[in-house]
Amino acid sequence: MRVDYTLLTKTIDALIDGETDPIAKMATIACEVYHSDDRFDWTGFYRVVAPELLKIGPYQGGHGCLVIPFSKGVCGAAARENCVQLVDDVNAFPGHIACSSSTLSEIVLPVRDSAKNVIAVFDIDSNQPAAFTTDDADQLQKILDRAFSN
Repeated sequence: MRVDYTLLTKTIDALIDGETDPIAKMATIACEVYHSDDRFDWTGFYRVVAPELLKIGPYQGGHGCLVIPFSKGVCGAAARENCVQLVDDVNAFPGHIACSSSTLSEIVLPVRDSAKNVIAVFDIDSNQPAAFTTDDADQLQKILDRAFSN
């Protein structure tokens, strides 16, 4: 099953309409995205909780890393550089943090508030190599921007 981004966007928009709590939005988005595509083994947010520090937030799937500094891993790179990280082979990514040995590829997107500050990152892992495309990145970033930047 491949994600239908039009349907996913409409569903998330309807579910979070009027919601102001970012944690509630994160929980809903993590759940909906997780169940939208067989490629998505783990979906979750890492929230900025201190300068240069991410802590796990709402997620779906197995356990995740609890704390990630901006200086480490794919999630840290997305937060530090404020841009999408599309990784076809996590083992080839310098400083990759292996929270799960089954993860082969990953996409991490910045989550920005209305002032364009990074407040979190949205991490999706797959047990398939090169599972993510630039279209995934574009569509998922649009969902996050609609949910958190407005």
